[in-house]
Amino acid sequence: MSEYINNTEKRKELLKKVIRQLHEGKTVDEVKAEFAALLEEVGPVEIAQIEQALIEEGFPEMEIKRLCDVHVAVFRESLDQQVPPEKQPGHPIHTFRAENEAAAKVLDELEEAIEALKESPTDPDRLRAARERLQRMQEFDKHYRRKEDLLFPYLERKGFTGPSTVMWAIHDDIRGGWKALDVLLEGGPGDDPEDFRMRIGGVFEPLATAIREMFYKEENILFPTAVEMLREEDWLAIRAQEPEIGYAYVEPGDQWPPGGVPAAPEPTAHPMPEEIAPPPAPEARALASVLLHLDIGTLTPEEVNRLLNALPIEITYVDKDDTVRYFNRPQERTFLRAPAIIGRKVQKCHPPASLHRVQRILDDFRAGKRDVAEFWIQMKGRFIHIRYFALRDEQGEYQGTLEVVQNVTEIRALEGERRLLDEEE
Repeated sequence: MSEYINNTEKRKELLKKVIRQLHEGKTVDEVKAEFAALLEEVGPVEIAQIEQALIEEGFPEMEIKRLCDVHVAVFRESLDQQVPPEKQPGHPIHTFRAENEAAAKVLDELEEAIEALKESPTDPDRLRAARERLQRMQEFDKHYRRKEDLLFPYLERKGFTGPSTVMWAIHDDIRGGWKALDVLLEGGPGDDPEDFRMRIGGVFEPLATAIREMFYKEENILFPTAVEMLREEDWLAIRAQEPEIGYAYVEPGDQWPPGGVPAAPEPTAHPMPEEIAPPPAPEARALASVLLHLDIGTLTPEEVNRLLNALPIEITYVDKDDTVRYFNRPQERTFLRAPAIIGRKVQKCHPPASLHRVQRILDDFRAGKRDVAEFWIQMKGRFIHIRYFALRDEQGEYQGTLEVVQNVTEIRALEGERRLLDEEE
């Protein structure tokens, strides 16, 4: 039987057989003897799912209820050994906690390096060690990114919006501390080692305190609340989207979910306001072959998706109600976005410190004060051009905003002319 245990469909059928045999009169001990290996791994959610499947197949609901205690008796040994999902390697909360534990050690190592540098500010080896450990500490940003882009959106849908407002602001304070410390270490002590020592301490100490206090807030407030509020399907969706953002210091285990990591949902597959929700699966499949009649030409939805993803730019569409409705997935991306942001208010997708700028753009677009806003930044050696365009209908009424992000580093470096293909040169 062991070859079937990890096969999802076979496993379901075997579990159904367990319950059917109980209802046919077999004793608990008889069933246990036949299905011993399978019963070692059964969890409470799986039992509930199998009972529901039997009811949907016509098994009398009252009969399930009548022998409910018998079911529990058969599965009791497995249930008694069950670890709560959030404590199983692979569950997002387990991964978050493992990262915190690892990050605490990295922070301790950084603190040791900073203290050593303060004792001897002009020692190049100690300066190099402090910089290396700071770089290691900054990898923890992936932990914060997964909170901001995955965990927070699902909590917001339950009406729990506090963390995304407060914690995100603290994340940005920590990021600012990392950057300030990096600038100090990059510049070195210069001609005033004593001043350097004081400035290092002045930046690092509040930074370390903020990081450690965030550990406590997560472990004692955020994570317990999230476990209570989110459903299994929420955690499965979060788990499926995690790899794109990545992990800090650890890799998630494979004990949860039991059936393996699900495929990441498409951006449009996430919960959205009812008025813009996608059609049910059968209708969605039927629409896939429908031609979209555009101003010029016709395309299928698949062709539209393919074209948008082939663009050398990142685009995000926010509707007139400030709800994120779409983003494309080009090969090169500057800002990673998770499907969890679909259906989220755009204000919740930005750090609190920059929210006022985002809101001003939206307000100006709505009021007709402007149609374009643009910025450009330097990021990891690249020159990034960011533009926002107001979308209006034929009457000029505001219908939403299009964000366009483009890496123009190579474009800015172009000179002269080029009229031939590579192979023709």
